Amino acid sequence: MQRTVPDNVIDAFTALLAEKPYETIELGEIADRAGLTLGALREAADGKFAILAAFLRRIDRAVLDEIDSGSEDSRRDRLFDILMRRFDKLAPHKRAVAHLVASARRDPALALGLNGLALPSARYMLAAAGIGTDGLRGCARVQGLVTMLARLTPVWIDDTDPDQSRTMAALDKALSRAEGWDHRAGKIEKAFCRIGRRFDRRSRTRSDAPASPESEAAA
Repeated sequence: MQRTVPDNVIDAFTALLAEKPYETIELGEIADRAGLTLGALREAADGKFAILAAFLRRIDRAVLDEIDSGSEDSRRDRLFDILMRRFDKLAPHKRAVAHLVASARRDPALALGLNGLALPSARYMLAAAGIGTDGLRGCARVQGLVTMLARLTPVWIDDTDPDQSRTMAALDKALSRAEGWDHRAGKIEKAFCRIGRRFDRRSRTRSDAPASPESEAAA
């Protein structure tokens, strides 16, 4: 069962992350900042990575709770709006995110872990936009969105415009590219489905064919 990390622990962690790199933050510092003993922190969270995961879930919840499920915008426009909302929710923590990105560049294991944390987040963002995430194509969409956001985040970090024009322009271009890839992936998926159905029909035809005299004699 997933443990609920208290907000004061998440806030203490993000405050420290805004001040220093991820790898230099100690559990004792988080406990002190949160006003807890180390034992109480152990009861609240399994470690730094678990607190980071809880922070990202809190951001996702804040974004998803504001989604208008009755929107008649296109799926692309809905996804654009959702991702910009996510950047808006992260804005108070931009310095913390910058430190996290820098740490991930130095630590492949952390980068791989962050990719794992980002997958369910991407799945929910796509679902909120009405975009399917099932099957091979769905898996490609989820990982594709994670990769897209990994490339967009440095742009957002450096974007000092109040209206985030650079971020919006980069996101718009990235979504246009993603649409093209998704369209091609759809064609490939349909082609493999057709091939699979042909093999299935041939297998059934062979199994239903009458046995040859030679095979009956051998029996």
